Amino acid sequence: MRGRSAFAAAVVIVTIAVAALTAVPAVAGPAACTKRTNDTIDKLLECVTLEGVREHQAALQAIADANGGNRFSGLPGHDASVDYVVERLEAAGYDPDVQSFEYLAFAVVGPSVLQQTAPGSVTYAEGTDFGVIDQSDPGDVTATVTAVDLQLGLGNTSTSGCEAADFAGFPAGNIALLQRGVCTFELKAENAAAAGAVGIVIFNQGNTVDPARQGIPAVTLTAGNESGIPVLGTTYTLGATLAGTAGLQMRVFANTLRDTKTTYNVLAELPGDDSNVVMVGGHLDSVSAGPGINDNGSGSAAILDIAEAMRKVEPVNTVRFAWWGAEESGLVGSRFYVANLTTQEQDDIALYLNFDMIGSPNYVRFVYDGDGTVGPVGPPGSGAIEALFVDFYDDRGLASAPTPFDGRSDYGPFIAAGVDIPAGGLFTGAEGIKTPAQQAIYGGTVGSQYDPCYHQACDTFANNNNVVLDLNSDAIAFATLTYAMDTSSVTGP
Repeated sequence: MRGRSAFAAAVVIVTIAVAALTAVPAVAGPAACTKRTNDTIDKLLECVTLEGVREHQAALQAIADANGGNRFSGLPGHDASVDYVVERLEAAGYDPDVQSFEYLAFAVVGPSVLQQTAPGSVTYAEGTDFGVIDQSDPGDVTATVTAVDLQLGLGNTSTSGCEAADFAGFPAGNIALLQRGVCTFELKAENAAAAGAVGIVIFNQGNTVDPARQGIPAVTLTAGNESGIPVLGTTYTLGATLAGTAGLQMRVFANTLRDTKTTYNVLAELPGDDSNVVMVGGHLDSVSAGPGINDNGSGSAAILDIAEAMRKVEPVNTVRFAWWGAEESGLVGSRFYVANLTTQEQDDIALYLNFDMIGSPNYVRFVYDGDGTVGPVGPPGSGAIEALFVDFYDDRGLASAPTPFDGRSDYGPFIAAGVDIPAGGLFTGAEGIKTPAQQAIYGGTVGSQYDPCYHQACDTFANNNNVVLDLNSDAIAFATLTYAMDTSSVTGP
């Protein structure tokens, strides 16, 4: 378990947050909630409140504010978030397990720069002319540019940088100008670095008029990249222009974080039948660009409020709450957790419920599509989980819509585990665009993202719809207590 060294600061942060965000009371729910056993749906829903969820979100916002504006896994904001969750669980009587793991953290931490410094001076626009290639190492270099085995024009068969021989005579200390084509970007970068390049500008192939072969390459160097130098990507048009510029010198600045970091999952249990475990999870980390109070301070805060309200419940089935680390870096925490379970431990999981973004401002009430109506069918029993949430909304006269298991959140490792773990959950939308038909049902703004602040600095305490956040917190509590007592609708008698 992690030490408590960071928690003293977190306590101060949370106190400031509660004082500053006046919509958040110091105590949520009726006074009876802290004393009684909330083992019926009515009692539990009385004690799981919007105010309680918002209290936790305020704490996460304040933690981000005090730690560079984010809660990215492996950085101090996430460490303090872990400490906060652990302390709240311990105060509620749990004995949480903090599971540590290492991972290769990659993030764009600020604006990057591509600039021509000779002949003349030209500063190019990030996102229009160039972008950081995924998994680029950080670096800021200014040097002469040397083109490497380029082929220009439609129909070209560029193999630029694919072989060590392409760099024969390459002046060590120069920036390599490379072109997309044939081999991986990782191989091109590593060959350039081995030849003494201090940075790379790699432009699209331009072999066809397809925009994918003309614009900034939307590619990755992969986590295996060992070049150790900054790599920026440019459009084919800009690359061809640079290739024809005599005496070219450039500045290449990749403003990234790429380092092995230690980070954490948090797990806590209500003991019951440990051969029939109900798991309820969501990720605790944010992207590096912002505090992540909807993504996923919404799901993680709701789960924490429910865990506190259920502290005295004696479930029939073990209930295991989880707050995952490094989801934003590729579901790393949940993958690590599932991979380190024995086959029997995986088989003991009756079902997994995932809650990632449940308060999007321009929301749709999405339910994960367990029965395969709009996407892949989930493991057997997933359709029953979907039906439970749909019925919850129907009973309140509210519409919902299925959303496919696309592998983008922490249910992914569970449904891929090979032991048929049923999964389900709720989602209110991310970068998708609200349609006129959806607006007619759910309100909101046609043509706007479900969460206009998705993965941005503006995903703050203000970036939540309280109506759907309150509703979905109740839905999660309903499902958690229902399955805590009986999973037969999912697993069979």
